[in-house]
Amino acid sequence: MEHTSDTKDRVGLGGSCHWCTEAIFQSLRGVEQVQQGWLSAHDAPATFSEGVLVSFFPDEISLADLIAVHLYTHSCTSNHSMRGKYRSAIYTFSQAQALLASSAMTALQADFEQKIITEVCQYEAFKENTVEYQNYFLQNPERPFCQNYIHPKLRLLRHKFAQLVKQDKLAL
Repeated sequence: MEHTSDTKDRVGLGGSCHWCTEAIFQSLRGVEQVQQGWLSAHDAPATFSEGVLVSFFPDEISLADLIAVHLYTHSCTSNHSMRGKYRSAIYTFSQAQALLASSAMTALQADFEQKIITEVCQYEAFKENTVEYQNYFLQNPERPFCQNYIHPKLRLLRHKFAQLVKQDKLAL
């Protein structure tokens, strides 16, 4: 699909392993770039959690669609023991984006039996992962971690959000 605009937007997403999250969002149309590493929020600037920065074209994929994918592909209702490392969050860059994210989560709550614990946070900082771990799934699809954790998430993505997946990624 051709972009009708050169306008790009960014959002940070965290909630599970950044390798998993990177692979999921790299598979979506309208996503130009996914940087994986660690994010911090304005409310806790010294605390970093695994996540990704997603650069996307809003004329091709909406923030609401990105949030839906995010909620369905990590444990958005589980306050498990690893939440410090894997903060379930949407890191926003503006008040308008924060309002849209909150609204999208409210609309999606009906799809989940338990309360969504994902937080909408104001983005503070990002530390990119080292080069050898970037594009982890694309470089290592046969590794046990990818087979056991990333492949099932990509199958869910393809099943539930097929209309959002890049055509060249449908064979995953």
